[in-house]
Amino acid sequence: MNSSPPPPPPPPPPPGAPFLRVLCGPTASGKESVALHLAPLLGAEVLSLDSMKVYRGMDIGTSKTSPADRARVPHHLVDVADPSESMSASRFVEMAGEAIGDIASRGRAVLVVGGTALYLKALLYGLFRGPPADLALRARLEEEAAREGTAALHARLRSADPAAAERVHPTDLRRLVRALEVIEKTGRPLSEIRKEWEDLRPRFPHRLTALRRSRADLHARIAARVAAMAREGLVEEVRRLASAPGGLGRTASQAIGYKEVLDFLEGRVPTLEEALEKVRTRTNRLARAQETWLRSFPGMTFLDVPPGEPPAVTAERMR
Repeated sequence: MNSSPPPPPPPPPPPGAPFLRVLCGPTASGKESVALHLAPLLGAEVLSLDSMKVYRGMDIGTSKTSPADRARVPHHLVDVADPSESMSASRFVEMAGEAIGDIASRGRAVLVVGGTALYLKALLYGLFRGPPADLALRARLEEEAAREGTAALHARLRSADPAAAERVHPTDLRRLVRALEVIEKTGRPLSEIRKEWEDLRPRFPHRLTALRRSRADLHARIAARVAAMAREGLVEEVRRLASAPGGLGRTASQAIGYKEVLDFLEGRVPTLEEALEKVRTRTNRLARAQETWLRSFPGMTFLDVPPGEPPAVTAERMR
């Protein structure tokens, strides 16, 4: 398979900013394995673009790169927060900027690796500045969702802003509430406000490449990953983190794999197999959403990866 031709490039960034090479793709596409081979070829250090690998102790459920591999290929923004904390996009961007400056100051290349599209958008184009949180409004919307289901909020969003509704899953309460909050506070569709944000020129010169696999291959890799997590001790990891001082905070406790196992441990899901099936289903959904997000980035090149191709070969093709 061949890589797709690159889309038109984005507007030029400000002069003097460090150049970012970005390796992204949906979950389980093999980004981290490829990065371990690609970084030495580029003389690069890895800047992790993963909203859950920032948390200490969340290793098995996030398929975190091993300490030995991180010692061989330096990684940044891994294990920088406790699971009880909340990692916001603004905090991530601030820490990423410091790491990029540090890497560049030592004459090393920056290889950004991950699949959290919101963080990538914020890193490249800055933060979306909507209205501040209205806690009373959010509480009202959350009560409505508890009473009528998140589908009712999604239907309201679809009526007010069809483009925004296409980007938010009907069960994603947090994003549904935020989208409706922005609309109620500004009187404008969220998609319209986001378009203004997306038209900004990038903060860094960059090259975007996303790994792309067939749907069947990706689903098989996801199933294999979930099975490996169970064998490696995901249940024990979640139990240990949940019982530690501070426990799992609101963000960490909603992470794929952690939420479902917590539900099993606390009796909301009767069997571990049912919990793992929920993990597989939710991960497949996430992969589809990530593919949609990545197609929206200006200048994205997709590199098709056939089943069974060794990561070293993919890395050499990328180089």
